[in-house]
Amino acid sequence: METALNDVPDSPSTPPQSPLSTPSAPQPAEKTGFRVLGAISFSHFLNDMIQSLLLAIYPLLKSNFHLSFAQIGLITLTFQVTASLLQPLVGLYTDKHPRPYSLAIGMGSTLCGLLLLSVAPNFGVLLLAAALVGTGSSVFHPEASRVARMASGGRHGLAQSLFQVGGNAGSAMGPLLAAWIIIPGGQGSVAWFAIAALVAIVVLRQIGHWYARQQAAAKGKPKKKGAAYVPLPKSKVTQAVSILLLLIFSKYFYMASLSSYFTFYLISKFQLSVQDAQLHLFAFLFAVAVGTVAGGPIGDRVGRKAVIWVSILGVAPFTLMLPYANLFWTGVLSVIIGLILASAFSAILVFAQELMPGKIGTVSGLFFGFAFGMGGIGAALLGKLADLTDIYFVYQVCAFLPLIGLLAAFLPKMQKEAAGTA
Repeated sequence: METALNDVPDSPSTPPQSPLSTPSAPQPAEKTGFRVLGAISFSHFLNDMIQSLLLAIYPLLKSNFHLSFAQIGLITLTFQVTASLLQPLVGLYTDKHPRPYSLAIGMGSTLCGLLLLSVAPNFGVLLLAAALVGTGSSVFHPEASRVARMASGGRHGLAQSLFQVGGNAGSAMGPLLAAWIIIPGGQGSVAWFAIAALVAIVVLRQIGHWYARQQAAAKGKPKKKGAAYVPLPKSKVTQAVSILLLLIFSKYFYMASLSSYFTFYLISKFQLSVQDAQLHLFAFLFAVAVGTVAGGPIGDRVGRKAVIWVSILGVAPFTLMLPYANLFWTGVLSVIIGLILASAFSAILVFAQELMPGKIGTVSGLFFGFAFGMGGIGAALLGKLADLTDIYFVYQVCAFLPLIGLLAAFLPKMQKEAAGTA
């Protein structure tokens, strides 16, 4: 693995050494470290693929353990809240005390949760497995987001999009792999995916080496100016962050309705098989992965506020049509929703990082954690609502959530400090 990374040159103008293995000076700030971004995106792919297996095998777990929709929601809640509660704390700590090798250690927790999930005998052990996977996620996302920004070369939106698309692609692959491997093979076949976790640990260890060298090279050098924009008053920063968190609430509550219950909706409304329903879930999640690529780079060019406005509010007409569509248009609309809605997160995260310069880990932990928490709470509440009413009513209610995107009109306009700053 390390040899392969060392053998690939960065560009015709640079020596044939990888940013993950160069023993001396760090990559120049003006250059984007695409191989580092590729490695961290690949790790994100493996991390989120493993996590999405939990969501993808809900029909299997529901049948094996005779679970209610509310219990399905509690599994998601356990995973998401474990991640969301720890992520801001991890980010706050690593802003002050960076831990390059914590990425590989966090993946070890995910590995343990995965193996436990494959042998869980009851609902309580399922919850413990979900908590271990959530803990791994809480360590991975803040530090991995920091690595993406370190390697961005100033193209922060692009870097976050490349990082995010790895996770979204992994989430999209989970249902397919579950349909091909776990559904036919049963719960025990989950253990095969331990191989993916082990590969991720190896890659993250190499990233840890690169991260540690950046730290060592930076020691003794004057710190670069942290803010590229005119600082806003604290009250305006607080207001803006609150609006961004409300937009995250809107996005991830709606996403929870699709990621956790879309297969049940399709099976119930259109009498699809589990495998066919998971193919539709894959199409939605793949659209999310594609949409993620666009949000960051477009935000770098036209402004993050415009991307946020379009990606949240712009999806509302399609969510309002979804509950009344036939099978064909349900598939089409779910793909459109995934494409548009996915572009929001990278723009929101980088906008928040620009509001609070110098607090990359804290901001990343807060927003990733809040996103996971809203997804978990949304899954639990929507599961309970489905038990009390029906799964169709859940989608009718959730259709109105993107209208919260109107709040994007109140986000401040960021002014650059001086001409030429990025």
